[in-house]
Amino acid sequence: MSLPVAFWDTSALIPLCVRQRQTAPASALYVSYGIAVWWATPVEIRSGLARLERMNDINPAQFLAGKQRGQSLAKIWDVVAPSTTILDRAYSLLELYPLRAADALQLAAALDYFEDSPKRKVFITADQRLADAARQSGFSVEFI
Repeated sequence: MSLPVAFWDTSALIPLCVRQRQTAPASALYVSYGIAVWWATPVEIRSGLARLERMNDINPAQFLAGKQRGQSLAKIWDVVAPSTTILDRAYSLLELYPLRAADALQLAAALDYFEDSPKRKVFITADQRLADAARQSGFSVEFI
């Protein structure tokens, strides 16, 4: 039996790659939901890990392990490819909600993945602003 798929924001995936405060709740959700992401998620994960290393929140060995874990996750997730539909939806979302550009693209990709039917679909994030916008767009939100 396969798991139901949720759309995972990068902020919820990084705690699966390196130990953080949100690792336990992210891990609990990981055993309950499959993963769908937007196409730039691997770049965002690498950026987040590099930032954590620069800030000395993780050491070089943890950075390397986190990169490897991110690459392992990438082998099992569904990816939403870029499209003009997603781009146009992201423009609209920026006018509706106080989102950053990448967050609008993520939410647009999530809506595309679930064919504009977010009711009873799960969006997982550790970003409050994105959680609020996803909830207002009709998703059930798991905030870690």
